Amino acid sequence: MSHRKDDSQSGLSRRTFVKTASATAIGFAVPGFYGMGRAFGVPLAPGLSDPALQPKFVEPAPNALNPRFVCKDFGNPKAARPYFRGKAARPNFRIKVAKTRQRTGLINPKTGRKLTTDLYGYGQTTVSWPGPTIQVRSVSGGGADETIVQWVNALSDRKHLLPLDTTLHWCYSLPGYTRNSIRRNGIPIITHLHGGQTDFQFDGNPEFFYSPNNRVVGPQWDSVPGGFTNVFRYDNDVPAGNLWYHDHALGITRLNVYAGLAGFYFIRDEFDTGATDNPLGLPAFPYELAYAIQDRMFSNNGALFYPAFVGDPGYADVITDEGVVLGPPEFPINGGPTVLTEFFGDHIVVNGTIWPKTDVEPRHYRLRLLNGSDSRFLVIQFVAVNADVTDPNDPSVINGTPLPFDVIGSDQGLASVATTTDTLVFENGSRYDIVFDFSDVALSGKRIIMKNIAWDAPFSGDFGRDDPDAELFPDSQTGVIMAFDVTLPMSAIPDNYNPGSISFGPVIGAPTVVRKVALFEGKDEFGRLQPLLGTVDPAPNEFGSEATPYPWFQPTTETPTIDTVEEWEIFNFTPDAHPMHVHLVNFQVLGRNVLTFDSDDGDPGQPVIQHNGTEGRAPIITDIAVEVR
Repeated sequence: MSHRKDDSQSGLSRRTFVKTASATAIGFAVPGFYGMGRAFGVPLAPGLSDPALQPKFVEPAPNALNPRFVCKDFGNPKAARPYFRGKAARPNFRIKVAKTRQRTGLINPKTGRKLTTDLYGYGQTTVSWPGPTIQVRSVSGGGADETIVQWVNALSDRKHLLPLDTTLHWCYSLPGYTRNSIRRNGIPIITHLHGGQTDFQFDGNPEFFYSPNNRVVGPQWDSVPGGFTNVFRYDNDVPAGNLWYHDHALGITRLNVYAGLAGFYFIRDEFDTGATDNPLGLPAFPYELAYAIQDRMFSNNGALFYPAFVGDPGYADVITDEGVVLGPPEFPINGGPTVLTEFFGDHIVVNGTIWPKTDVEPRHYRLRLLNGSDSRFLVIQFVAVNADVTDPNDPSVINGTPLPFDVIGSDQGLASVATTTDTLVFENGSRYDIVFDFSDVALSGKRIIMKNIAWDAPFSGDFGRDDPDAELFPDSQTGVIMAFDVTLPMSAIPDNYNPGSISFGPVIGAPTVVRKVALFEGKDEFGRLQPLLGTVDPAPNEFGSEATPYPWFQPTTETPTIDTVEEWEIFNFTPDAHPMHVHLVNFQVLGRNVLTFDSDDGDPGQPVIQHNGTEGRAPIITDIAVEVR
């Protein structure tokens, strides 16, 4: 069972791309960097948790904006809220990274016993997955010039929780670092504030990693005046928005984040204050809910499972040439462990809990959503079903009429206008700010299921749960995310939501330069799929424009100047969608244009339903060029 649609079903398969990439209708000459075959349907492997046997909509969904989960500010411990004016003299937050064990809602299906899972987490006293929420006030909202966070590495374990591929360019493989190892030096980390505005040394560059007790620090610290520090400073001269923090260590980002290293970071301003009496009338706690949606796989004893060996689910995704074998000496044990180019889990997890539920009142709720998955795009809809429905394959779930909701913002803040839709394409790494109205009398006593109609497969613009050949897993359970039960009585707190109050569009000037960059896929020295970045010649000749991929170690090609406006055209020459995230700046998506390749049918797929505004991340759909400014 293939989990990628063939040429007759979607715009461009990998094999069609191989044949057509060098001769496109718009005249690009693309070198032969590409991926080829992909995985087939994955049977449930022995020893793994069967998601069909795990409970749905039983455990309560933790709200990351619950005051008990929000970091306490050491810079002003007596304040009613963790905000203060002026320049901070000491850390506001001291957050450690350590190993922990917590319940995720998993059970032993035979006994019903609740299982626990070993994880890595962030925390002030105890650590958790996700990490505690950091909430600060912007300068315009009366906050400090900056927020100071001390990130303490306490991951002194002598072995990583997950299989580690040492053939990669990673922390302890760098020149001068090969004498180091996790067994000897512990697990390196470096925290990136995704969407944050900082000086370069606080951005979480992968080569700024450091080990427990700071005994081993990455080579880029040599370029910092004063050298290494684990005390980071984040600028607050920014509008309100939903950021998130996560680990970014070189070559092990995927593993550290998968193990639990991620958390929310909210900025409030004079409009979006987070209080009930905010001037925009936006729902505030307890009617503002923050949920990080991720996918995972588990062993049947509750342990995290991450495929890395021959025969593991999804392993074939890493091979780009038929017959490639990852053998000795680099891969001495059963062909692994090896990095996978993409990962799709068969359990959906919300704030560290599988398929949870929330009891709600008949009123407007504000949902601050993060797609924290490795590779999975979500396509979100809401449907109303009877209160006892739990089966993702129940006809009322699959065939239910999607309910409308408002999209009021994205990664970096509120939108220029509230947009009403019933379907939202939700790329991994991004955040969306939506408002859902549970007040319709027809919803009283009902269960509202947040469903996902994207497939267990790389996203290429198509979606819909009506194609079983597109599913990676048998009896897939990833078509539902969580549930909202409309069972609580209405409180006395006013519901003042007005979509007309949303008018915060970006103001961006004319560009000083237009850059053309591109996405490619190639192979590494072992024959594994390798994403590549490159450029497109801005001056076409008689043969068309030349598009050139570069390996990561090539010199930097794009060097923007601070305080300037640029327009970037990003061309996607791969079969998959790629969310794009640019550090230290925000951008606005100007438009998407189809690149018409000479494929068998040329079908670009379904239109993508997407909020358009100020974003820190944009999905680059296969065969599409995206303009951002």
